[in-house]
Amino acid sequence: MPDKKFVLITGAGKGLGKAFARQCAEMGFNLILLALPGENTHSLARHIQHQFEVAVLVYELDMCDEQILADTLKEIRDRYQVFFLINNAGIGGTASITTTSFQALDRIISLNVKAGVQVTTAMIPVLSQFTESYILNVASMAAFAPIAYKTVYPASKAFIASFSMGLREELKGQGVSVSILYPGPIMTNCNVSGRILAQGFVARLGLINTDAIARAAIRKCLNKKARIVPGIWNRVTAKLLEWLPADTALHLISSSVKRELSYNF
Repeated sequence: MPDKKFVLITGAGKGLGKAFARQCAEMGFNLILLALPGENTHSLARHIQHQFEVAVLVYELDMCDEQILADTLKEIRDRYQVFFLINNAGIGGTASITTTSFQALDRIISLNVKAGVQVTTAMIPVLSQFTESYILNVASMAAFAPIAYKTVYPASKAFIASFSMGLREELKGQGVSVSILYPGPIMTNCNVSGRILAQGFVARLGLINTDAIARAAIRKCLNKKARIVPGIWNRVTAKLLEWLPADTALHLISSSVKRELSYNF
């Protein structure tokens, strides 16, 4: 498909990634979707192709496997023109650090940090071939402050935010615009929904429909906005976290998140 331009979306099999795929297709963009096996992504691709009449390619893989990811990215670079990269793949969770295995923590770091950097650096040469191209890296509201009982997750999202802002400055002369998305809580499945509801009323204020988040994020990214925080309540919260003393913010957020520990996963 040498004459077609594509959007490459990671973590596209469910949740926000799935919403990104639908919204990009609605805008007429051809898609390359990266997702874990068993997420029914091929069915999603067929549905999108039928509804929006765009090309949709699917690669199923575990992005924590560095070699498999490298081979997949090489194939994409060699065969397709990617003008828009959406780095959405990521995982988290809530548990005491004393009951969490190192393997679980390492997987968060491997996917949220290492794989994200690997995808980005691999695709920059392809993106740079266009007069204008775009990278949207998905961070989180968790990037604004450390959080007990999540520890590694907010640290990984803070890395994404810092990495993206540095990248934005470095690539601005090459026609590549980099944006960072800071979504709040998203009820993507029963497990995540239960944890959000366990935090109480304040956590629920930040809830926004995934399609609405994806639609706004894509539009603002294409308009070259640097930092994207969906929802009025989330924007207010982000400002509060800038003003509050770090210890106060840490205590308030961690006290809310601690309620998730009592949720029966």
